[in-house]
Amino acid sequence: MTAPLDGQTAIVTGASSGIGAATARQLAAAGANVVLAARSEDRLDELADELAADYDAETLAVPTDVRKEWAVDSLLTETVDTFGGIDVLVNNAGLSRGSDVATMDTEDYEAIQETNVDGVFYTTRAAIPHIREREGHLIFVGSFAGEYPRSFNPVYAASKWWVRGFAKSIAAQVGDDGVGVTVVNPAEVRSEFESTDGRSFAEVFEAGEASEPSEVAEAIVFAATREGSSISEIDINRRDKFADSF
Repeated sequence: MTAPLDGQTAIVTGASSGIGAATARQLAAAGANVVLAARSEDRLDELADELAADYDAETLAVPTDVRKEWAVDSLLTETVDTFGGIDVLVNNAGLSRGSDVATMDTEDYEAIQETNVDGVFYTTRAAIPHIREREGHLIFVGSFAGEYPRSFNPVYAASKWWVRGFAKSIAAQVGDDGVGVTVVNPAEVRSEFESTDGRSFAEVFEAGEASEPSEVAEAIVFAATREGSSISEIDINRRDKFADSF
């Protein structure tokens, strides 16, 4: 059988760990050429070697800080020069810092805004002409926090509300051009992503208590493999999420 993304090219931001790395693996398994973008060059190179060995995938590792407009433009240029175009963009890079607004450092506030908002804008803007040309997919990793108000981590939550609203509005702009737009909203995921107390979710939750990165990656790849249709939104929550959230 032909792999569903055979010959297609996908960019994954925040690819060095967690959801990004899991998504890169599943895109490679689906036959895609995978472009790995994150700040950690060593991790990207290690993952690229893994994808080549395990899936015989064509890869490109591009150290990228999505907060820098020039770095994003270089990422897109190098991708197109190497593979001839782009079919899928996975906007996954994101971070969370601090929680209480009254005591939050301006540096932490700006880091969240620059990564979760500016970075998503830069990558989406740069990718749209290429995605439009191939009638591909723009995929945004949102969050449970981007759907429901919360008393903690409001700046992070607000950034994810922005991502969701931005993605929906982009869908209105490019849907007529045959571009698929999907928002994937995970709740807690057992990864290196930090909880509000500074521990990673992998430390906070035991296996089976929260989603695994591979589960979110499956949803992303499912959306990326739709032909002629667009999965608008996918929510991924642990089964007891609503019981203790409201």
